[in-house]
Amino acid sequence: MTRDNHSVQIIILNGAPRSGKSSIARAVQEHFEGPWINLGVDSYNAMTPKRYLPGIGLRPGGERPDLEELVPFLYAALYESIAIHASLGLNVIADLGHHDSYSQPLGILGDCARRLEDFPVLFVGVRCPIETIMQRRDIVQEGRETLYLSATEDVPIPEPVQRWQDEVHRPGIYDLEVDTSVLTPLECAEAIRHQLDLGIPEPSAFERIAGAR
Repeated sequence: MTRDNHSVQIIILNGAPRSGKSSIARAVQEHFEGPWINLGVDSYNAMTPKRYLPGIGLRPGGERPDLEELVPFLYAALYESIAIHASLGLNVIADLGHHDSYSQPLGILGDCARRLEDFPVLFVGVRCPIETIMQRRDIVQEGRETLYLSATEDVPIPEPVQRWQDEVHRPGIYDLEVDTSVLTPLECAEAIRHQLDLGIPEPSAFERIAGAR
C-alpha cells in the first residue's frame, strides 16, 4: 500500500566518520513513531563487493581514482532506493559523508538531491570538533584496535581525518545542524523531531542544492 509522498519523512545525516551519525540514526529508529529504515553508508557498504570498498565511503583527497567512476552510480542507486522506500510509505534515515573532494569534482550531492525532488527531505549537518573525533578514534574496545586512523605523538591529527573535517560540510547548506560534542544522540534526535514538527524550511536545503548547477 502506498502513501502520499509528503506523508513520509526522509532524514539525511551528513558528517565525518565518528561524528556520531550512526548513533543519532539508532536513536531515531528507537524513539520515533513508525518504521524508520536506515539506508546509510554502513548498511550500503555491507552490500558492496570488497574489491570496490570503501565504495560511497571513499574519503576526500582523490586517493582512489580507480574507484571514482563507480561512486556516482553507487550513490545514485542508494538514493533511488531511498525514493522507492519512501514511495511505499517507509520513513528513511541515512547517515552519510557527502563530499566532492575527488580527483575531479563529481557533483554527487546535487544529483542525489534531484533524485528526491518529489519528497520532503530534512538535511542535517552532524558537526563535531576534530579533537572529539580523534578521541573517539583512539578508543580501543575489548582489546581490538579500532579500524579508524588514530593519533600518534608525531601526528596528532592524521591528514585524512583533517580532510574529512575540511570537506564534508561543503557547501554547508542544511535545514538543521547538531553538535554531538555537546548533545547526546537522543538529544540530537529530539532536535530533529522538533524541526520536523515545525516543518522543513522552504525552500529546503535539498531543494536549494538540487537547483544549484
